[in-house]
Amino acid sequence: MSIATGSRGRHLTRRLVQLYAGLTLYGASSALLVRAGLGMEPWNVLHQGLAGLTGLTIGVVSIIVGAVVLLLWIPIRQRPGLGTVSNVFVIGLAMDGTLALLPDGHGLAARISLMVLGIVLNGLATGLYIAARFGPGPRDGLMTGLHRMTGRSIRLTRTLIEVAVVTTGFLLGGSVGVGTLLYALSIGPLAQFFLRFFAVPEPEATPGPGPVDAAVAPRSPEGAILRR
Repeated sequence: MSIATGSRGRHLTRRLVQLYAGLTLYGASSALLVRAGLGMEPWNVLHQGLAGLTGLTIGVVSIIVGAVVLLLWIPIRQRPGLGTVSNVFVIGLAMDGTLALLPDGHGLAARISLMVLGIVLNGLATGLYIAARFGPGPRDGLMTGLHRMTGRSIRLTRTLIEVAVVTTGFLLGGSVGVGTLLYALSIGPLAQFFLRFFAVPEPEATPGPGPVDAAVAPRSPEGAILRR
């Protein structure tokens, strides 16, 4: 095996570890916000509301909603990557697994601690899996695809989608509170910081992406900091 081939193999292995560690931690961080009970991130407000309506777990609802959103990529001609498909399943499973092990927070101090830990961990997880460059999550791709099709700004597209998601989730009984607001204000800076921290350098002696890289990874992970 040549040095260049070995370098590419180690590079791909690191990216895969980052991808699945990030998605698992994302699900765990969402579970912390559920247990805090002080408000969820926008999409999980919807998931929580639907879970209460259907009797399914919030993780299973997250998987179903992610799959439905991924189907919406077809008419807007978005191309999923390995990270896109993995996002649908891993986050929901990790959320349900963490919720099964984690008790409810008792007392305001404990709940605030869970909320803050959940938001920071969510930012770390976002930086981890986006820096791996295996494609955006389904909800991010929906947003960027609509931006491309309509010509509206990313900021406006994101705002309209998330307002609709939060409003629908709230009307269905999802938890909206100070945690929702704090998440909205802090997730961008946190994700950007951790994205730089976990950035994966290109392997040496590699003039460009290999066949696997080209098939599953966008070239600009920074463009995916468009969180749920």
